[in-house]
Amino acid sequence: MRKNLRRICSSFLLVLILAGLAIPLTALAKDEIVYVAPIENTVEKGLYAFLKRAVDTAEEAQAKAIIFEVDTPGGAVDAAAEIGKLLTSADLKTIAFINKQALSAGAYISLCMDKIYMVPGATMGSAAIIDQQGNAAGKKAESYWLAAMKSAAVQGNRDPIYALAMADEDIDLPQYGAGKGKLLTLTSEQALEVDYAEDEVNNLEELLAETGLENAEVRNIDETFAEKAARFLTHPFVVTVLLTIGILGFVLELFSPGFGLAGFVGLSALLMFFFGHMVAGLAGYETIILFIIGIGLVLLEFFVPGGIIGALGFAAILGSFFLAADNVVHMAISLLIAISISILAAIIMMRVFGKRLKLFNKIILTDSTSTEKGFVSNKNRLELIGLEGVAITPLRPAGTVLIEDERIDVVSEGAYIPKGRKVKIIKTEGSRIVVREL
Repeated sequence: MRKNLRRICSSFLLVLILAGLAIPLTALAKDEIVYVAPIENTVEKGLYAFLKRAVDTAEEAQAKAIIFEVDTPGGAVDAAAEIGKLLTSADLKTIAFINKQALSAGAYISLCMDKIYMVPGATMGSAAIIDQQGNAAGKKAESYWLAAMKSAAVQGNRDPIYALAMADEDIDLPQYGAGKGKLLTLTSEQALEVDYAEDEVNNLEELLAETGLENAEVRNIDETFAEKAARFLTHPFVVTVLLTIGILGFVLELFSPGFGLAGFVGLSALLMFFFGHMVAGLAGYETIILFIIGIGLVLLEFFVPGGIIGALGFAAILGSFFLAADNVVHMAISLLIAISISILAAIIMMRVFGKRLKLFNKIILTDSTSTEKGFVSNKNRLELIGLEGVAITPLRPAGTVLIEDERIDVVSEGAYIPKGRKVKIIKTEGSRIVVREL
């Protein structure tokens, strides 16, 4: 009986000890944190600002890893390069969860992460560098991009030939459908075959289990409204549209008195331009201050004409745009398009509506020095009006006529008058005497 009692007590004590050990282990597992953030739509500078916040938040929380759910057709190369630097320098494990595509800049970003997982049927690749017009970029840009793709693959202990084939259509990999003018795009099965993906997973839960993080606390981090707006407003096409609306609005405002709808729309477009670039981290308050100074100098030109102040103001406005630019070439193209459209609109307005710009009215003399308005020379021979004479030289249209034995220098109304024809004086304006052939 005593032996049975001892056995029962020993077993109970063992259970308590094991339970005591299990509780701290479970608590330790729950202390692990994993962050999940999306990489969606077009890659641009606004995306970098969001991912920077996501990485900083995960690092501050001492997270075990951060998982990026990738589904992007690609985008700006310079933005992708900045994001690549951010990911490779992160102090925690980075995992790409490709669901459903990681093309172009998205493929490069994925290669910059520590691990890559793909859902069945996902694709990665097709990373040729092109400009805003959809044309192949120059040799220097291509060389830089190929080096970046190779470096990303090598850093992740992956064979760089496949990364290069994603960006160079001259690399021949016929077994994967690349070469002879085709870029490499790997399916999930092919990515597993060439060790560009660790495994196929159907969802986030399977990914966590594959990485040993199934017991970790999962925290989602999403884009704020301001970050989403910044991503939209910093897109190269949207930047061109905003600048065009902004400049065109102010040009049209010059045709109407006061500050009306066109000026309000133009100002709103430029404010959205600066708002998006400030949220994306591309512009600071100094950019806004420079823009305001430029506007102030242009307005001052109305009261202190001379041209220098207005030119300085215009230069300050252009400088504020370039100061906010993430790519100077793209900004120059956008401004060129915006200014060209605005000039064309101004020409059309003047021709169709017959109005002058209020700005030009400040600096152009519109009054004529006619006799009817009281402008006369020291000797205005009004007594000659109505007299007749003979042209003693051809009038082309200037020449000389003889009137009452007096030789007088005259001009015709515009038509040629041969020598010897009779003429009549119809108008005098100071020393200018106008005749008409009889």
